[in-house]
Amino acid sequence: MNKGSTSKTLDNLKWLLALVVFAAAVVGNSYFVEVAFLYRVLGVLFLFIIGLGIIAITSFGTNALKLMRESRTEIRKVVWPTRMETTQTFMIVFGAIVVLCLFFWGLESLLSFLTGLVLG
Repeated sequence: MNKGSTSKTLDNLKWLLALVVFAAAVVGNSYFVEVAFLYRVLGVLFLFIIGLGIIAITSFGTNALKLMRESRTEIRKVVWPTRMETTQTFMIVFGAIVVLCLFFWGLESLLSFLTGLVLG
């Protein structure tokens, strides 16, 4: 077996292990109904964090974490609009909506009137 095949098999085993951990969280929550709700929630959260940690060490998980880090740095570079720009844009969009609503109301009224004339 080559290295790529071994890595793929190992990743598949990690995914399977993570699914087993997630399933244990769900089944355990249903099985331990008599335990206080807070402890069950903490147990489910703990198991889900473990499952996500296992997924994070797969090749998909490392790529996903890398993408999240890169996205975070890109978000910091975004120039967000000022309050004034946001307000102006909102007013333009609101005005366009009002004009279109009036247009379609008038069109619907005209068509209703014409339908009434044709049908009597």
